[in-house]
Amino acid sequence: MTTNLRTGGQILADQLAIHGVKQAFCVPGESYLAVLDALHDSAVEITICRQEGGAAMMAEAQGKLTGQPGICFVTRGPGATNASAGVHIAQQDSTPMILFVGQIGRDMRGREAFQEVDYRAVFGTLAKWAVEIDDPARIPEVVSRAFHVATSGRPGPVVVALPEDMLTEAAACADARAYRVAAPAPSTEDVADVVKALAEAKRPLVIAGGARWTPEAVADLTALSERHSLPVAVSFRRQTLFPRDHANFAGDMGLGADPALVDYAKNADLILLLGGRMSEMPSQGYTLLDIPTPRQRLIHVHPGIEEIGRVYQPEIGINCAPPQFLTAMLDDTTDAAPDRSALIAPLNAAFRARQAPPAPPPGNFNMATAMGHLNEVLPADAIICNGAGNYATWVHRFYNFRDFATQLAPTSGSMGYGVPAAVGAARLHPGRRVVAFAGDGCFMMHGQEFATAVQYDLPIVVVIVDNGMYGTIRMHQEREYPGRVVATDLRNPDFAAYARAFGGHGERVERTEDFAAAFQRASESGLPAIIHCLTDPEALTVDRSLSAIRQAAQSNQA
Repeated sequence: MTTNLRTGGQILADQLAIHGVKQAFCVPGESYLAVLDALHDSAVEITICRQEGGAAMMAEAQGKLTGQPGICFVTRGPGATNASAGVHIAQQDSTPMILFVGQIGRDMRGREAFQEVDYRAVFGTLAKWAVEIDDPARIPEVVSRAFHVATSGRPGPVVVALPEDMLTEAAACADARAYRVAAPAPSTEDVADVVKALAEAKRPLVIAGGARWTPEAVADLTALSERHSLPVAVSFRRQTLFPRDHANFAGDMGLGADPALVDYAKNADLILLLGGRMSEMPSQGYTLLDIPTPRQRLIHVHPGIEEIGRVYQPEIGINCAPPQFLTAMLDDTTDAAPDRSALIAPLNAAFRARQAPPAPPPGNFNMATAMGHLNEVLPADAIICNGAGNYATWVHRFYNFRDFATQLAPTSGSMGYGVPAAVGAARLHPGRRVVAFAGDGCFMMHGQEFATAVQYDLPIVVVIVDNGMYGTIRMHQEREYPGRVVATDLRNPDFAAYARAFGGHGERVERTEDFAAAFQRASESGLPAIIHCLTDPEALTVDRSLSAIRQAAQSNQA
């Protein structure tokens, strides 16, 4: 550990290397030039982005995929506020991430200097921790704490502000050690209590969600479900936590959850909530469990102690991450619970029935058929990304997620996420197939990061589902104010031409039967590609047309 005189920028670059950082995303700014200069001679690979929100989302995506903090650098003021969307995603999705923000000089604080922001105040409730470093000698200490905070307990984002003059000031200080995540395990008594509760249950259900999972933990959950004959559902946008082709899979508790699964969960006598928080979306608007005391026996296993009892009071609360809990449960030698295959079979059958393509939607393009084709041609380790919008319901319902860490989708419902996430994934895993989905409105929020994909020769494929409107908002608008359309129509460019203008590959698809060939050409081009799919505005949801939603609302109001 060196104690030589170094600038703050050099000290920071050294800490990143010590903590194992391989990549970082940024939009450059004069406020942290000293860090950029230090990174010039570092092994950390820098990705230059077009907008700070996209950069933060790329970092968040890598945090999701690896369980290690995604790293992002942005400049002060508008740079930081642009990045706040990515910070919010990391917070709601429990993703480890560190956002380093350039700051004004220390001697200017409190004068509302150029682009001055109080980052502790701005990010205090948006991030897990927000801090400003005043002394370069304390950089090792603060950065080490940032890595520990971002990864320990319930993971989340940390924001570290870096005054410009602090980064150029020299100091002699010792480096930190590489961070290490604490991994508490359940007690023997906890395990015995859970095993006993599972054995006594007549209608149990496991709901897997949250963060800090590993491929081994997913395999262990499968083994646990088999040993104790348990139906397993996954939380919103956590579809890689249990194999979809397993007989014990009950479906996902997200938007548009299977009514049979929702009914079963409401009438279950025991719910094992493993790793997740059961927030608004998976809880179906906080209706699945009574608050504060659920009518079901609740076992809540979560790595963040602050989450246990925060909303729901569990009968058994266990403060640990899913891998440690599952290892302890499988080490237990108590006799297994009774066979519940007859109870599980209807849930699994209902899930499989929902995978069947629905009646053809209005228009010439059928998104369900396109998803079926991707199931056939994409490898199991393909990474699927999306932002927010009604188009994503086809992805979640019909794509067959097979491998762990192949889904990048914001549980926060943030639009614009798909393309930056795809860039982050492709930078992390060169050679892996990466496909991003975006609605027309969703794409336009961070579609400029397609230029980043071109700059770094990342052959991602972006499927734009264009219905000429903000579809989700239009759906709610027709439900609440039928026929009174305002602020939801969009006029869009030729997205295939957009791709070609950046140096990528562009395809325009208006008919279902043209999608397969277009996807093959896009994939074989070796270039970042956009497939612009034109859909009928009437095809607003998987099961109901725009007109049907409007007519139902008008009938209810009559």
